[in-house]
Amino acid sequence: MLEAGLYRRGYQVTRTKQASKEVRKTLESTIRMKSAFLQLLMISPALRLCMRQSRRWPTGLLVLGLIGLVLAFGNAAHAKAPYLFAAAPGKLPKTVVPTHYAISLQPDLKTLAMPGVEVVDIDVLQPTSRLVLNALNMAIGSASLDGETGQIANISIDPKGQTATLTFPNSLEAGPHKLRIAFTAHINGFGQGMFFAEYPTASGSKRMIATQFEPTDARRVFPCWDEPSFKASIEPTIVVPNNFLAVSNMPVAHEEPVGSQLKRVSFGSTPRMSTYLFVMVAGELERLTRDAGGVTVGVVTTAGKREQGRYALDNGAELLGYYNRYFGIKYPLPKLDLIAVPGGFGGAMENWGGITFYEGVLLYDPASSPKSLQRRIFAIIAHEMAHQWFGDLVTTAWWSDLWLNEGFANWMQAKVEDQLHPGWEVWLNNGGDKQAAMYADARTMTHPIQHPVADESEAAIAFDEITYEKGAAIIRLVENYLGEESFRDGIRRYMKEHAYSNATTADLWSALEQASSKPVASIAGPYTEQPGLPLITVAEQCRGDQRYLLVKQERFTIHDPDARPERWQVPIAWSTVGAQKSGGATLLRDESMEIAAGKCGPPVKLNPGDVGYYRVSYDPATQAALTRLIETMPPADRVDLLADNWALVEAGRVAPPAYFQIVAAVTGDAKRAVWREVIGAFSRIDRLERGLAGRPAFQAYARSILRLAFERLGWDAALNEPEDNAILRAALISTLGDMNDAAIVAEANRRFAAFVKNPSSLDVNLRDAVVGIVGRNADRQTYDALRKLGRDATSSRDRSRYYAALARASDPQLVEETLHIALTDELPPERSDELILIVGAGQHPELALQFVIANFEALAAKRSPEFRLFFVSSLMSDFVDRAHAEELAKFAPVHETAGGRIEAARAEAHILEAADFRTHQLRAIDEWVASDNSSARPAKAND
Repeated sequence: MLEAGLYRRGYQVTRTKQASKEVRKTLESTIRMKSAFLQLLMISPALRLCMRQSRRWPTGLLVLGLIGLVLAFGNAAHAKAPYLFAAAPGKLPKTVVPTHYAISLQPDLKTLAMPGVEVVDIDVLQPTSRLVLNALNMAIGSASLDGETGQIANISIDPKGQTATLTFPNSLEAGPHKLRIAFTAHINGFGQGMFFAEYPTASGSKRMIATQFEPTDARRVFPCWDEPSFKASIEPTIVVPNNFLAVSNMPVAHEEPVGSQLKRVSFGSTPRMSTYLFVMVAGELERLTRDAGGVTVGVVTTAGKREQGRYALDNGAELLGYYNRYFGIKYPLPKLDLIAVPGGFGGAMENWGGITFYEGVLLYDPASSPKSLQRRIFAIIAHEMAHQWFGDLVTTAWWSDLWLNEGFANWMQAKVEDQLHPGWEVWLNNGGDKQAAMYADARTMTHPIQHPVADESEAAIAFDEITYEKGAAIIRLVENYLGEESFRDGIRRYMKEHAYSNATTADLWSALEQASSKPVASIAGPYTEQPGLPLITVAEQCRGDQRYLLVKQERFTIHDPDARPERWQVPIAWSTVGAQKSGGATLLRDESMEIAAGKCGPPVKLNPGDVGYYRVSYDPATQAALTRLIETMPPADRVDLLADNWALVEAGRVAPPAYFQIVAAVTGDAKRAVWREVIGAFSRIDRLERGLAGRPAFQAYARSILRLAFERLGWDAALNEPEDNAILRAALISTLGDMNDAAIVAEANRRFAAFVKNPSSLDVNLRDAVVGIVGRNADRQTYDALRKLGRDATSSRDRSRYYAALARASDPQLVEETLHIALTDELPPERSDELILIVGAGQHPELALQFVIANFEALAAKRSPEFRLFFVSSLMSDFVDRAHAEELAKFAPVHETAGGRIEAARAEAHILEAADFRTHQLRAIDEWVASDNSSARPAKAND
């Protein structure tokens, strides 16, 4: 949803300085005189900008100006807001501010119409006769002001601008007013706004409703100021069938009957919050609860699945206590529900007090769920609960600072996992997330973490690797630089200063600087304001018995020769291989520097522990020594060395044989994270080999490597084996199946046949891998069996497993049949779209593309508008030839919006990068595989 200069990203300005202590002292004294000015200071970006630039101005002039502002705005609360919001981004005028919504909804699950009435308390900041607010795909019947004696508005709808303009006969006086609007919205079949989810049960299909508003879909349910800087309390009421349980942000205030079959459920008023955090869910639901320090934590599921929520409930309660302590502000709502929704969207959404989850990532059934799902559930709950503070209590002022929400929550989920479950080795095992960000950051269409977001379509694509994973990596880097205690103190300061309000990246840097007395913005700023990442090249020299490192920085790119040069202040650490203590650390401020690194001896490795956000390229002698000694390094350093060298291969800076030598050196490794890197590189090569003569030979080589790891583990778990072994076993089986390992395929088929007769015979930890292999090699009989299992499953996760296996089929006729499921109601649209993407990434990408192009309008008619804008770009990003990049460039629907054009350009760049790799690096890989390279193969290689 997402470069230098003033207001480059929304109204965010970074690399500025705090006011001097003298100015701040005078300012604080002035604020005490006029308490109204404190609120202005907290949420006025323009005033904060003045403060941070104060060193450029004479102190007396600054203070005089601030006193003037106090006198001008302090005595009239409504008079300050035009200035308050003047610099805020967004489309809506800042002349009117909502303070409270009282909303009544009456959804009809048969007609899918949803009549509603709202009364909005507004504060008119300066006289106007026009109110502009957001409304999308709804009819507004009437709008009036201040009751029966007030004015009735003329209503004008702008579908393209997603706004409604209410024009009144007379100008509205500044001050408070009540706005009443009657409207009829729609319940959607896709996961935006209010949507319905149909799900199978033992007694037939059921239907429930839920909301998904982020980033800009509250406007689909009720007319509102649907931008994050407009915060207001919300007090909802909904009419639902008697057998429905309704859940919203706050507890139920009261219920009353409406006729014989319906009831009206009213909820308490929320705190001030942005509209995208509102939630409403209703259906035949159950709720499991427990008390956590005075807060009721609940898990809400469809009927019959309540006990599957117990794992989530226990962890939610534990996490709430941890976050209360960490943030220094207790969770402010009386309850927190974790709500399992069986369809309509994937992932989860951090609605304040009522987090929604796709049920496949919240519910845990020991009879069918792999043990690894517990880690996934914990991580997602931890992420969304972190948002209750970072995102909900303190909200970004505009989508250009989305990383403050998502990057922080990603970092926080890893931190709390590491604290509460150290055995999971989260920083090591989840390192692939940071690697994904670094690859994205090296490519042509990367963008800064902070970047402009102009409209709804650009907001929709802001949720990417740069926002999430790079954001988390930079937060970890900053915490490591400041130390845990100073960092936490800064976070607590940030929370207290901006609670129930909005904030920007500059506000976070400011709080961290005040807590640590370190120049955070000057170091962190380039990582958030600039695209890309550093490459550190290091040459090691000995002079006498002293070691020196000559390090240089440049921008690391993959297939981007025209990338703009950038420079960072890079915190660099190093250690000597085999040493018991860390070698040292420094800050690389300039293009290059020389580091005295102690006495000569074993080679030095940079970025120990893989905390830094940079790639490293070593001189040949050091690289060779590190390769020889890789198994003596800590696991994170082994992973880091592998990942950096594969990235250098992708960038054309290292010849593939050098990478394969490192792979040969780790074939005895037992760590899952090491094999994750190897599997990732092998799978990338295999996809690029698709359709080429060199693929069988490469797959034989890959099997020879992967088999060594698999044979140590075997098919069946050892007694009390580490949980990581079970995860690695499944990954190896799945990858070997993709590499056409005949023995693996045969055993998977045997175990699946036994499973069909006796489900308990197949280890739950192997079901995804085995079913996937069976689907890939399915004949008609097996295909039909998988489809029946999918149709009969009542668990969302089980259904996804079987249908995904259908999409992996090698037989083109079966693939065609799978694709046509997307034209039926057999699966919800978002699940059938996943099938198309799996086909596209598998054996028959051209079939997937032809199907989508031929049926594009029919598919788009049943899906959200985002399908039309983004789906074909997502599908084609896995193609590997220039002709398809040209085809995407000519496909008109993806270019209809700014966000669509950006996504199409990203996909085109990805295709061209793959085509370039095929032309250059893949040829070298084929030559190496075909040559006599026994010295780089393990001695026990076995095809």
